[in-house]
Amino acid sequence: MKDVIEGRVWTLGDDVDTDQIIGGKYLTIIDPNELKKHVFEIALPEFAKGALAGDIVVAGINFGSGSSREHAPQALRAIGVGAVVADSFARIFFRNAINLGLPTIEAPGVRKLFETGDTARIEMRAGKVANARTGAAVTFPPLPHHLLELLEVGGLVEKVRKELEARAGKATA
Repeated sequence: MKDVIEGRVWTLGDDVDTDQIIGGKYLTIIDPNELKKHVFEIALPEFAKGALAGDIVVAGINFGSGSSREHAPQALRAIGVGAVVADSFARIFFRNAINLGLPTIEAPGVRKLFETGDTARIEMRAGKVANARTGAAVTFPPLPHHLLELLEVGGLVEKVRKELEARAGKATA
């Protein structure tokens, strides 16, 4: 994870639930490359075909509500979303996303600053999200060190894998 994340913005409204991110009928798909074809299929039909690696999703309140399935942040990460920024998140989505290595920023007031196609600049450690077109910005409390660390290594599984490899290396030395 970079300290500064920049990308083209896709906007959504309030109360985007996990079924809108990835429909329940796709929950049997385990291949991320197949799963990503169905991201926002109903809520933003052009997204799956038009999204580029590093694009940023900007949404209103209560993003990721609904079920606790990991498929939603997993599909966003698979398609290459650089970050999700919203006025607020459902807690379980927020934590699932961080655990999977998807930068997730809660910045109240952010949705009103962006239109689809704008460029967002997120300064992770400084706690700032800015619109490159308008210069408008909001601040947010930077994520705690332990969550930034999870994002930097690519998520919880990668962190544990690296810790186990380090321990195994010490044990054989």
